Amino acid sequence: QVQLVESGGDLVQPGGSLRLSCAASGFSFSVSSMSWYRQAPGKERELVARIISFSGRKTYADSVKGRFTISRDNAKDTVYLQMNSLKPEDTAVYYCSAEGKYWGQGTQVTVSS
Repeated sequence: QVQLVESGGDLVQPGGSLRLSCAASGFSFSVSSMSWYRQAPGKERELVARIISFSGRKTYADSVKGRFTISRDNAKDTVYLQMNSLKPEDTAVYYCSAEGKYWGQGTQVTVSS
């Protein structure tokens, strides 16, 4: 069955960095568009970044442009989210998604001093 397992969430100080990973299995990862979403307490889930399967085209939410980078390793069936210059408003549960249909369980990112 389809599995998406996120890891890498942590407590980090403002200005710090984290790299999230999402290990995928049970579907054709290399031909799937992969995305990172996040959901903060009391807010709706929002798209953070997406990477298209064939073109490798990347899109980002305006709030993270220039700070976050999405990437993928098709040999490892893994998608990453490198997060730099983290801000308290980046605090949320981060979810990995395949084609917007399959979801991981989420990983908590907390940015606080």
